[in-house]
Amino acid sequence: MPLDSHTAQLILEYRYWILVPLTFLEGPIVAFIAGTLASVGYFDIWILAALFFVRDVGLDLVYYAIGHYGQQTRFVQKMLKKIRVTPEHLEDVRRLWEHHPGKTMFIGKISYGIASAFIVVAGMVGMPLKKFVGWGSLVAIVQYGGLLFVGYFFGAAFGSHIEVWLNNIEYVLLAVAVVVGGYYFFSYYMRGKFLKADEEASK
Repeated sequence: MPLDSHTAQLILEYRYWILVPLTFLEGPIVAFIAGTLASVGYFDIWILAALFFVRDVGLDLVYYAIGHYGQQTRFVQKMLKKIRVTPEHLEDVRRLWEHHPGKTMFIGKISYGIASAFIVVAGMVGMPLKKFVGWGSLVAIVQYGGLLFVGYFFGAAFGSHIEVWLNNIEYVLLAVAVVVGGYYFFSYYMRGKFLKADEEASK
């Protein structure tokens, strides 16, 4: 989804009705914008936190189940190729989960473009569900809680009146672009680290 004023306008007009489907298209961007709008009263910040938490953990459980029960499907095989995991070294990946569950969860979840594939593999290697949900919940709180927090205080810095926002829209969009760009730069960096760790595990 392109980062422009249209996204913010959709959220302003339809509030929670449009927010839910938008989170599945570009969750981090939507979380930051929604947090910003919460600072001027368009959303309740605690409802947003609950919404993004349930959305993230729920989606993780869906991908986990796909990996656990659909290992031979074309979809799962495609996911394996996406993160360069071959059937021959799934046992090595399993050990990575067993010995470094928190680190593996964090790096995989933050890694741009491969998070869903990473979760599918967690289901394939049989990571204990309780441990999976625990670490996944912690990462969801850090990831989306952080984006909502930054967005909220960014919005508060511009004041509580929407007129102030409209008069400074170019600065608002620039700041949003900087924050989101920094997030994705970090995500790509973490993606490289995850793929490197995965390759080392297979040696």
